[in-house]
Amino acid sequence: MPVKGEPSVAASGEWIDDDGVRMPAGEVHAWRPGTNQTLCGLALSRSHLRRFHHVPWTDTFPESGGAADEVRRVCPRCQAAAGRGRSGRGWSKGWTRISPRP
Repeated sequence: MPVKGEPSVAASGEWIDDDGVRMPAGEVHAWRPGTNQTLCGLALSRSHLRRFHHVPWTDTFPESGGAADEVRRVCPRCQAAAGRGRSGRGWSKGWTRISPRP
């Protein structure tokens, strides 16, 4: 189950794992339960996205080993809005200030 405040997943498709649990497939987006749109602004009903309350957003990345088996594309706008930078450890500027001015 996702931690409170952490986004869940909305996806264009679904598959059933060996335990009979629905998992996201296709293109995945970050979504906060209780809202009707993804973090990138897509309306869930108009985009025909399926909701996965039980899958945390962080489990959709291939390196997580979670629910990413059938994920084909992770929305880059949702990825940025959810706070995951290129470093994979959360938000990152991509650069570091070596000698800050006084």
